[in-house]
Amino acid sequence: MNRSSRRRALDLAARGTVYAVATLALLPLSLVLIYTVVNGWPAVSHLDFFIHVERPVGIPGAGVAHALIGTVITVGLASVVALPLGIIGGIHLAEYGAHRWAAWVRLASDVLVGAPSIAIGLFAYALFVAPFHQFSALAGSAALAILMLPVVVRTTEGAVALVPPGLRESGLALGLARWRVSLRLILPAAAPGVITGALLAISRAAGETAPLLFTSFGNRFLNLNPTRPISALPLIVYHDALTPYPALVTQAWGAALVLILLALIMNLASRFALRRQLRMAERLS
Repeated sequence: MNRSSRRRALDLAARGTVYAVATLALLPLSLVLIYTVVNGWPAVSHLDFFIHVERPVGIPGAGVAHALIGTVITVGLASVVALPLGIIGGIHLAEYGAHRWAAWVRLASDVLVGAPSIAIGLFAYALFVAPFHQFSALAGSAALAILMLPVVVRTTEGAVALVPPGLRESGLALGLARWRVSLRLILPAAAPGVITGALLAISRAAGETAPLLFTSFGNRFLNLNPTRPISALPLIVYHDALTPYPALVTQAWGAALVLILLALIMNLASRFALRRQLRMAERLS
């Protein structure tokens, strides 16, 4: 066997190994998706599932409209707090990250990213529920905001770091203050990457169950008051999947399918935004 034939054989073996490993990595995800779709489709295929609230077992037409609205409320309130703070914190770390506190902020963000969500929920319970003797959507939003904040900080810092230094130097050369350069030049250039981090944080918060068990608790009725207990899709999955009633178990699978679809949409949108960020960085460099 000559050298070129040996190289082709090694190339084919390497490609086959890569494809095999990729298939093994995708197999569990594929099985989860297939199993969830098979079990959840009977629920989501009916319009009642999206426009009605829970009903007693045996009464047809039950849905998860209250949980969908509750998820939007809790995640929306958490985003109002976490996204601005995280974006400002990420820009500060990228632009003024030379001081000694920056390393501690990065370490704290990395620790929070890996912290168990149930520990965050217990902390939010002790801080926002126990003193007031009341479960509420606000407490759930506070717990989700704590989970979202480090993700937004770190992704924003990375996105700002991708912006070419020449753009920053040109703004400073024009006499703009550094904070104006950061807000008017750097942030718009890094916007796709910042949006990516925000979408990933929202996707994570929307699927969390443990923090909501300690804070918003759940509610079988439609509630728009954020100071009262409220339902959410992860809570529907948790509670209904443990019941012995097939209708509620099917409803839990339907809620799980909706959560997976939401996560899929968020991840696709974040990948599209990140691709725009990389293309913009290439054009500016």
